[in-house]
Amino acid sequence: MAAYWLQLAVRSVDAVARVLPWQRRRQPAQHLRTGRVGEEEAYFWLRRQGYVMVARNWRSPRHRSEIDLVGWDGGILCFLEVKTRGKRDLVTAEAAVDYGKQQGLRAVAQAYLGHLDPRPAFRFDVVTVYFEPSGPPDIRLIRNAF
Repeated sequence: MAAYWLQLAVRSVDAVARVLPWQRRRQPAQHLRTGRVGEEEAYFWLRRQGYVMVARNWRSPRHRSEIDLVGWDGGILCFLEVKTRGKRDLVTAEAAVDYGKQQGLRAVAQAYLGHLDPRPAFRFDVVTVYFEPSGPPDIRLIRNAF
């Protein structure tokens, strides 16, 4: 029940921030807004699945990539890439995590792991979020995606 109220509070603050006058001028592109909403949906969905989230949008100063979400699934540290789509196309959302993207995520994950001692077991997961025209988003988790 507390998770529901936290999610409601975060969404309310985001809604208020969107209507402030200085926010109207610098609205990001539609695909960036869709991605941000998808990451938020994935974050709360993963928490309901039992993940303990420890970081969002983690970057290393030495690498261009970022890790969307970092969380614990039991004793395994998970680096989660979230891919969001407004509709289902011929190419699936998870197909966007190609070899180049995987290499970037691996490099940033190594930087993250460099801060941990001892080094835990870890894996890379992909979360896909599809916003359907009606109803809640369709969220799927691919464990050990690469």
